[in-house]
Amino acid sequence: MTEAVTKPALVIPQLIVGLGNPEPKYDQTRHNIGFAAIDAIARAWKIPLAENKKFQGEYGEGVAPVGGKIRLLKPLTYMNRSGQSIQAVTSWYKLPPESVLVIYDEMDLPLGKTRLRMSGSAGGHNGMKSAIAHLSSQNFPRLRIGIGKPKNSANDDSGAVSHVLGRFSANENQVMSLVLQFVVECVELSLKQGVEKAMNRCNSRSIEIPESESA
Repeated sequence: MTEAVTKPALVIPQLIVGLGNPEPKYDQTRHNIGFAAIDAIARAWKIPLAENKKFQGEYGEGVAPVGGKIRLLKPLTYMNRSGQSIQAVTSWYKLPPESVLVIYDEMDLPLGKTRLRMSGSAGGHNGMKSAIAHLSSQNFPRLRIGIGKPKNSANDDSGAVSHVLGRFSANENQVMSLVLQFVVECVELSLKQGVEKAMNRCNSRSIEIPESESA
């Protein structure tokens, strides 16, 4: 008797998390692009976000344009303790790790690029280290948003810190507003077709920096 080949189950996110730091001084910084992504999704899907003490974050739930119920989270624990907030939500709603899609900034990707993956290591990102530790798994999808490397600093830690905590230029902001629209599309595609299929579209597109029109 031949065994039936079982297709791998579709990975459909139920909780979408954007990583960042609270406090106004971190607003609009490169490191907070995960927060900006959740704000963009919340606006597009008309899901209100509000501070939730139990979840140690800004939280909202509603119905996505495709698929069913969806939850959005911006941990307010500071980046290196993001996992506490994520775990509070997954424990409360009994969500498996693979149903969590985490969105965050990536220096190793150029500005205008996004990279969707099914799983992987933290790659030196403190927010992801915390998420992996608290979910006790690396097997959850993540969408990385390229913020580019700092200019003029090869392996300079202080240069990297000031880069991620710095703000985008006017030209970069034009690109990032297009990137955030694309991120909303990618997340919708993940809900509709599963993360694996969405990867083809989300990993192939690159949004270019416009020529300096205001120069």
